[in-house]
Amino acid sequence: MKISIITVCYNSEATIERTIKSVLAQKNVELEYLIIDGASKDGTLGIIKNYAEKNPCIHFVSEKDRGIYDAMNKGISMATGDVVGILNSDDYYASDDSVSSIINVFGQNDVEMVFGNILYVKNNKPYRYWKSRKPKTFKFGWMPPHPALFVKAEVYKNNGVFRLDCGINADYELMLRFFEKEKLSSFWLDKIITCMEAGGTSNNGIKSRVAGIKNDSLAWKVNGLKKHWYTVIFKKLRKIPQFFVLDKKLPI
Repeated sequence: MKISIITVCYNSEATIERTIKSVLAQKNVELEYLIIDGASKDGTLGIIKNYAEKNPCIHFVSEKDRGIYDAMNKGISMATGDVVGILNSDDYYASDDSVSSIINVFGQNDVEMVFGNILYVKNNKPYRYWKSRKPKTFKFGWMPPHPALFVKAEVYKNNGVFRLDCGINADYELMLRFFEKEKLSSFWLDKIITCMEAGGTSNNGIKSRVAGIKNDSLAWKVNGLKKHWYTVIFKKLRKIPQFFVLDKKLPI
């Protein structure tokens, strides 16, 4: 089973090399690595080219886009793998068997999506642990961590890609559509798959948080779904325990 990993980047010279190395370190996988650069103005493209010259599994484009989710959609359209995973340019896989463990689950279960857990890292130390747990309704605030979600390519073909009109919460809308509206089959792998730098686009600043709440509501509306009045509140409350379940032995 072939897997396509997509990394979207822009001016990411400080972190992109670690991300690339973590992908190339994956063992026992048939890998296609797609890097979608938004015409970076720093040294990002030079780093990408250096690795692409030595690793034929890497394919990249560098051009202006309409934002992170537009770039992700470009990557999805380029992907030739049976399964697609997305790894942000400042994130990295927790171990060299992160991807193979996901592929094994697909091989052993007839499911359309597999997701694991993620570890947020801050100043090179474990900061927050998102243990997703088995699928539940989004109405009570449950959702899987997008950086640890892997989807069969046919799912995107049949159910669409990221909606750009949902702004910084386009990943939430996509997962809401796949899990809640379409009720696609999935499997939770209780394993830390991805390490994520704390402080992503949807987590920074009051304006981003307000925009996120509005886009959450929009995600339900465009899918013809009705959320409870407390859905957004529960979504926020579910994050609190993630700060208190850290283990010193967790990988970073």
